[in-house]
Amino acid sequence: MAITFNSIGTIQTPFKSKEGMPVQSSGSKGIKGIIVLKKRFIKGLLDLEHFSHIHLIYQFHRSEGFDLQVIPFLDNQPHGIFATRAPRRPNAIGLSVVKLISIHDNILEVENVDMLDGTPLLDIKPYVAQFDIHKIEKSGWINRITGNPNEVRSDDRFS
Repeated sequence: MAITFNSIGTIQTPFKSKEGMPVQSSGSKGIKGIIVLKKRFIKGLLDLEHFSHIHLIYQFHRSEGFDLQVIPFLDNQPHGIFATRAPRRPNAIGLSVVKLISIHDNILEVENVDMLDGTPLLDIKPYVAQFDIHKIEKSGWINRITGNPNEVRSDDRFS
């Protein structure tokens, strides 16, 4: 069964290359980006300005192929792709929570971007603490990380 998605806009960021980027939006505090939404979707922005944060769902447009086991940026041991947030995935879909700064017509100014410049945007959803914050019991291999994971930057391992 074929599944087709169409971009609703483009995410513009300062990151022209994969190497050296933050690997999660929590590691990109204050880094600004712009979303250029296709004009036909402007009406869908009604009331979004009342949310401080939004989920961006996008395509890893420069990611090709995938491996079922990878060594993620935050570890030196292999893990199953579905136990990581690695960009080379069976369906190259990314998810980030960013801070919404402003909306002007079809332009959204956001902060805490961790995606490449020119990333195709698939969807926007409001971040709602009552729905999105969960008490967790375990975090898998992430609990073994030493140092600050927000300081980790990408390299060429998924190129």
